[in-house]
Amino acid sequence: MSEPTGKYSITMPRDIAEAAKARSGPSGLSAYVAAAVTRQIERDNLNELIAVVEAEHGPITEEEIQALRDQLHQARRQQTRGGADAA
Repeated sequence: MSEPTGKYSITMPRDIAEAAKARSGPSGLSAYVAAAVTRQIERDNLNELIAVVEAEHGPITEEEIQALRDQLHQARRQQTRGGADAA
């Protein structure tokens, strides 16, 4: 079952609205905008979580970020190969 919806009026630059309308496809502009807002809320929530963790444990270093990226790339490679290299 679908979530209840409401009708809202928003204002945005015309070029952005037209680009969104052109890309929205059969789902329509409302669905396209709802998906974009959903992604932004997810990002905002993640940024809030990062701020809480950094306040408690200190900032994340570039080395830590790179190590995690390396792990992610390795996991993706293993998944692509069907897990043949899994430890």
